[in-house]
Amino acid sequence: MVGLGAFGGWWFRRVGWVTVWGMRLIAPAKLTINLRVTGVRDDGLHLIESEMVTLDLADELTINSIDGPSQLRFAPTPEAEGLPTDGTNLIRKALDLMGRQAKVVVRKNIPSEAGLGGGSADAAAIFRWGGMSDPTIAARLGADIPFCIVGGRALVSGIGEEVEPLPFKPMTFTLMTPPLACPTGAIYQAWDDLGSPEGENGNDLEPAALKVVPELARWRDKFGDETGQTPRLAGSGSTWFVTGAHAGPTHRVVQTIPATLT
Repeated sequence: MVGLGAFGGWWFRRVGWVTVWGMRLIAPAKLTINLRVTGVRDDGLHLIESEMVTLDLADELTINSIDGPSQLRFAPTPEAEGLPTDGTNLIRKALDLMGRQAKVVVRKNIPSEAGLGGGSADAAAIFRWGGMSDPTIAARLGADIPFCIVGGRALVSGIGEEVEPLPFKPMTFTLMTPPLACPTGAIYQAWDDLGSPEGENGNDLEPAALKVVPELARWRDKFGDETGQTPRLAGSGSTWFVTGAHAGPTHRVVQTIPATLT
């Protein structure tokens, strides 16, 4: 006999006389509303000042503690295509950093390499599950992870480890994610190579992203024509966003959510 039940974030499955317990985790995307790169540390990591918010777009993780080596797989969704499940994945890195072993299944809804913190959100969910909230440790894996642990709305500075919560504001945005990958490391390297430019639209990484992925400009202009606004780049890209709700076949309307829902 197989049965399924759930309460809160926990679920259980009965197989014969055995009950297997697990937990469902929600990993919300983040949106970088503005981003200034203020310097570079001696170790090459970039210092930032940014306002970030949590969105109602989220990955879903199912996790079970296990005794053996950690296991990771993705449910078949378009956003999961090509994602690694080995030790290079941030989920595996977060588990290793905490010294925990688990079986994790991810339903990926946040596009990867799109500037929405998909991998960081997943790692943050694992850290919350494991009770790890130290932002300095979390920042070792990625600059967005400390904010994703806290969630809501915040000013983020340093290399991402300094998170100052701000009062929640209900906001609506429309996202448009082109079928283009923007590797964060390559974007920051291009920002260095370009001589540390300031972005004209609130994001210092925008000129660098356009240098690395010139095709972004065509998608930006198309999105601007469709919405009547000047699109802004989300983080290191590739997602463009505008304020308000604008329906369209390639558009996704999202809302901000408070930290209590992350």
